[in-house]
Amino acid sequence: MCGLYSLAKSPRETKAWFKYQEDEDFPPRAHVAPGQPIGVVRMEHGARHFALVRWGFIPSWVKEVKPGKPLINARGETVMEKPSFRNAMRRRRCLVPADGYYEWSGAEGRKVPFFVQAADKGLFALAGLWEHWMGTDGSELETAVLMTIAPNAELATIHDRMPVIIAPEDYETWLTGEVEDAARLIRPAPDGSFVMEPTTIGRAAAPKPPPKKPDQMTLF
Repeated sequence: MCGLYSLAKSPRETKAWFKYQEDEDFPPRAHVAPGQPIGVVRMEHGARHFALVRWGFIPSWVKEVKPGKPLINARGETVMEKPSFRNAMRRRRCLVPADGYYEWSGAEGRKVPFFVQAADKGLFALAGLWEHWMGTDGSELETAVLMTIAPNAELATIHDRMPVIIAPEDYETWLTGEVEDAARLIRPAPDGSFVMEPTTIGRAAAPKPPPKKPDQMTLF
């Protein structure tokens, strides 16, 4: 599962990499947590656009937003089978800019945080889905979920899941391709493409390590 990531690169670097239209001046953040606004890149009117949405997916068909732990991850293996994600997978795929993510590993109660980066320490794209929800009172909310998959060889040493990473040459297919072509991109990152190292995270900046039963935060 992926419950904390980083986007510490500048807005200028991020725009140059993802080639979207807006000149957003969002603050770089080393710790992006569930429930917070996150930047996504999506297609609108034939061009890439940057938008801020809430990390914590709300299916369009729910009648009200209830308190509780948000849906932050969707399992890539079953995303086309789940009513919550099926329509978004067909029509509302997005890229989530990041330059690293955090994962906890070790015995329960003694977990150590690791920071995972691309081998070149540069930007990369997390695969996401977004949704537009409208309440009966007319209120509106856009939300997103990150997709996960079984890990590659290196990352399997610290966790049994990793986020789905979309390679730059596949950005257009993920954003605009037929759903069957996009589904083929739901796979582990190639071995050797990411590196990891133990890290420390300030208590005020990051949530506690994931609970023992992560399915409470993930829709399987």
